Amino acid sequence: MEKKDFIKLRRDLDDAITYADFDLAEELAKKALTCAHEQEALGEMMYFRAQISIIDEDFETAIKYLNRAIRYNPKDGAAYNDRALCRIELHEEEDIDQILADFDKGIEVEPDYASIYHNKGWYLNQIGSHRKAIVYFKKALSLEPNRAVTYENLADAYLNLGKKRTAINAFRKAFQCLKPSYVDIKDQIEDKIKILIDGDEDFLIRE
Repeated sequence: MEKKDFIKLRRDLDDAITYADFDLAEELAKKALTCAHEQEALGEMMYFRAQISIIDEDFETAIKYLNRAIRYNPKDGAAYNDRALCRIELHEEEDIDQILADFDKGIEVEPDYASIYHNKGWYLNQIGSHRKAIVYFKKALSLEPNRAVTYENLADAYLNLGKKRTAINAFRKAFQCLKPSYVDIKDQIEDKIKILIDGDEDFLIRE
């Protein structure tokens, strides 16, 4: 297996986790781990062991493997990204600076990886930095223009700023970019758009 094959497996695994297809995610992670063992690719071994721990929601163990992955490959942007997400899952919000530092280091060493910008945007939106979040969502979309999950999160950030029309447009773009197989997610987005158009005040922050 060549390096590009590991990259594809990582991206496919990222998509599976993003859309909560955990059976596929586990299958991909185990396949990649087997390939890493066969090639004695230590950094990849640690990274995919971390993914299996993440799928099992054992975030402390995942961080240990990610620390090792980073030691073997300090330019593994995805490992920094995933370590930040694990810290968030462990409710280490009091260490916001460290979480953001992991995202920033991931961006520094792997600047063309859209997921890191997306996830930093998601976190910034969660902690109330909505305008900054939008900057990172737009950067992720500049790298992956058909990234549905980013459009959906971008819509949420616009709603947090009270920008209803812009949010509706982002939700519509998310709907268009989703694969036909994601029926439930498409239905959820359609419902959100309908509620916004109907002007449900419980959902809408007024413009």
